[in-house]
Amino acid sequence: MNQRKVIGDRAEQVAARYLSRHGVKIIARNVFSRGGEIDLIGQDGATLVFFEVRFRGKGSRTAPAESIGYHKQRRLLRAAEYYLHRHGKWDCDARIDVIAISPGNWARYDIQWIKNAIQGTT
Repeated sequence: MNQRKVIGDRAEQVAARYLSRHGVKIIARNVFSRGGEIDLIGQDGATLVFFEVRFRGKGSRTAPAESIGYHKQRRLLRAAEYYLHRHGKWDCDARIDVIAISPGNWARYDIQWIKNAIQGTT
């Protein structure tokens, strides 16, 4: 297994534990579709949430959340739309959140949860 995959898997585990502690029920991980990959899918109250998990190490030039470019945002929107369509959930409340993780100064990780971070244009 390559190093990027190991780091990505670890970041997703950290994010899932963080979200669970904050009341989110994780219902799926690493969901692949025509649109792309969704790292985590969870239920936050009555809202279905698609999570993009981003990790950046100490030497990174960009913050984790800033590393999501226009094309990645479009892929995430397509993947979420495909998931909603495939599972017949067009009428449910849904959003795309970002979990940004970086090495912490006081704790092991600094975690930032950005709700409704990526929105479609309708």
